[in-house]
Amino acid sequence: MITMKQEVPRKTGRPLSFNRGKALEQAMLTFWRHGYETSSISELTAAMGISAPSLYAAYGDKKQLFLEAMQLYAGSPYDMELALSEAPTAREAAERMLVAAVEAFTGELTPRGCLLASATASGSEASAEVQHAVAQVRQDIKLRLKKRIDRDVSQGLLPADTNSDSLAGLVIAVIQGLSVLARDGGDRPYLLTIARAATNAWPKPRSGDAN
Repeated sequence: MITMKQEVPRKTGRPLSFNRGKALEQAMLTFWRHGYETSSISELTAAMGISAPSLYAAYGDKKQLFLEAMQLYAGSPYDMELALSEAPTAREAAERMLVAAVEAFTGELTPRGCLLASATASGSEASAEVQHAVAQVRQDIKLRLKKRIDRDVSQGLLPADTNSDSLAGLVIAVIQGLSVLARDGGDRPYLLTIARAATNAWPKPRSGDAN
């Protein structure tokens, strides 16, 4: 959701006359800034520095371009799995996610807030598939965090009655809320206090927890 580091497969056929990866990054920033529906083809091609025929030849259509841009934004699922696994505890993993989200949402060179939240702010039947794809990304992140929480429960680092699904859902909800606050003008120090306050709602760790 926040790493923006993923190789994007290149289509075969006639060699492209532009840097596909850099053009995709500009498309990602445009979608991030304006959302999916309100980003027009003319705005996208202007940002990407290519013509409309080149966009369709390289990416298929606007929807496919967005889906690739979303994958670029979300990053590699493997990297996320590794980061969650390597954190000393699920609580620390969640706090790292929240802090990283705040840093991404308040970057100096990127739009405010979260691409996943802003992309589908105004939905319609035309964007139903896009909304579903965004929801799937959020669901995947939640399930990976839930898995990490379950690990702590099984190791006795969290109470046996911990509701891992609700706890993981809380983190996702806070991340989306932080995106809204960032777009409203909330600065990084303020949003970081909210991120850390969210982890204070975590169940009390048992003895042996690194925190």
